Amino acid sequence: MTRHGGPAPVFCSIVPPHVLDRLARHGDPALARPARRTLERDALERTRRRLTTVVGATPLAARPGAEAGKPHRTIYDARHGTELPGHKVRGESDEPTADATVNRAHAGLGATFDLYLKAYGRDSIDGSGLPLDATVHYDEDYNNAFWNGEQMVFGDGDGEIFLDFTLPVDVIGHELTHGVTQHTANLAYFGQSGALNESLSDVFGSLIKQYTLGQTAAEADWLIGAGLLAPRVTGTALRSMKDPGTAYDDDVLGKDPQPGTMEDYVHTGSDNGGVHINSGIPNHAFYLAATALGGHAWERAGQIWYDVLTGGELHEDALFADFATLTVSAARERYDAGKELQAVSKAWEQVGVRTL
Repeated sequence: MTRHGGPAPVFCSIVPPHVLDRLARHGDPALARPARRTLERDALERTRRRLTTVVGATPLAARPGAEAGKPHRTIYDARHGTELPGHKVRGESDEPTADATVNRAHAGLGATFDLYLKAYGRDSIDGSGLPLDATVHYDEDYNNAFWNGEQMVFGDGDGEIFLDFTLPVDVIGHELTHGVTQHTANLAYFGQSGALNESLSDVFGSLIKQYTLGQTAAEADWLIGAGLLAPRVTGTALRSMKDPGTAYDDDVLGKDPQPGTMEDYVHTGSDNGGVHINSGIPNHAFYLAATALGGHAWERAGQIWYDVLTGGELHEDALFADFATLTVSAARERYDAGKELQAVSKAWEQVGVRTL
């Protein structure tokens, strides 16, 4: 439960609707058909989440034998169907299987659990040892991965535009962080609060990758979904925190629309008010703060962002300025008037977000 009356399940996917919309209109059926199928499936899952919110989600309890401070992972195989969770193929203590996708999902859940536990003392997604479930090989040519309020789901991609969605560990971390947000600030998935929701998932998804690789802020690529795009696509990833708007520029996908500052904020009625687009602004602010501080980004910049996410003062409908102000306060409270406070304040100033 949260201070808002309980976590609200939200369907959150890694590939933005505007990308799939463009693909769905392509003249080549090999590109358009998987995108249309994915959009239809996403719409159905989104409806299911809304109904769950109205009726009330079933509480997820710890499983027998689960130990505090240790992950409890279960991987299922949908076998290209859509029934969830599917057929169990690997448990927490099971040996790796012959299926690399299953093993990557298992490892990605573990990497996410490790970052939250070891860096922030958080026991799983809900802070109370929530079991981590994931389903792989979902549907046919499914071009997405999502958190549905209860578990992770991964498509295999169509092989033309997107590859297997378990390939980038930051995609796994991104989606699971939607669960963390669900159980803490519960940010509304629309407009600036929705963009903050997406940005927090990008931030911690990137930190999970950096933590897994042992990278400093200077060594990290700050890309979300690197390795996900098929060879034919002119691009490096889904998003760039370092340089929003440069992740791809492709004749099929179009150009990455993310802004890096408020000067280029996108006003749109699609994508829940541009949650995957305008998230580039707080993403860039985090990158600027983390690189100004140097070292491991999860240690100081990440700690400040985590303090705000879990501190109880971030409202569901928070605007960028609200979040920025809280990060400045969190930096001051944890680090006094040191370089952390200066780095955070300057980062928001650079992206054009005023702190109150």
